Amino acid sequence: MVNFNGELLFEKNVKLTIENRGFKYGDGVFETIKVNNNKIIFWEDHYFRLMASMRMLRMKIPMNFTLEYLEKEILKTIAVHDNANSFRVRLNVYRKDGGLYTPKTNKIDYLIDVKQNTYITKETYKVDVFKDFYNYSGLLSTIKTNNRMLNTLASIYAKENDLDNCVLINENKGVVEVTNANIFIVKGNVIKTPALTEGCIKGVARGKIIEVITKNPDYTLEETNISPFEIQKADEVFITNAIIGVQPVTHYKKKKFTTNFSNKLMQSLKVLAVTFV
Repeated sequence: MVNFNGELLFEKNVKLTIENRGFKYGDGVFETIKVNNNKIIFWEDHYFRLMASMRMLRMKIPMNFTLEYLEKEILKTIAVHDNANSFRVRLNVYRKDGGLYTPKTNKIDYLIDVKQNTYITKETYKVDVFKDFYNYSGLLSTIKTNNRMLNTLASIYAKENDLDNCVLINENKGVVEVTNANIFIVKGNVIKTPALTEGCIKGVARGKIIEVITKNPDYTLEETNISPFEIQKADEVFITNAIIGVQPVTHYKKKKFTTNFSNKLMQSLKVLAVTFV
């Protein structure tokens, strides 16, 4: 079952019309959220990112769209699913039907879709650069809109080339992220991740990892521009998102990486997830 504007419905009974703006124009945003043992992981971070995204897209935020209300709706939706310990929740918000490029209204509908989370950290994880199209830098690229065509094409490329993921680059040939996560590279005691100005998603897990690293006096964190060549010269590379947490990258082109620091961060993020649900 799914949650459509607060009503629990069987998937087959959800009526999205041909005028749905998320379908016709990609006029929507979404959050992918992890729930463990009925606890929403980093919920405040997801909520405030969603509110910021809706404001940026000039959507009318309903008065009842509070932190507590949406938390209740997510847990209500999970309650009617199989008794699993971990869930992957997609909260999609899109403008109501009508209009062409100019919408008839800025009011919104929302849909909460729940699936069991089955992701397991992979021991071998191979990536390479996707060069066919660019992820253009700019503020709009930092939010999770429904327009994910670049990510889709890069994922197809990865599958065709026996890769686990692809590195996306911007118009300046700088590293942005991978198809479904932010990316970090480690060289000595310096850890770099693309700055938001490079066009990367303002990831919730990214923010938490930055917090962990900046509190460690043995390492320096830089949010900056990164060339693909720097990945090849790195000691370690890892990716982060709200579902996988930390996934170490083991192979990039012919380079093989160690995973010692990545594994430590993985444990630190798990501790944070338990502490700040």
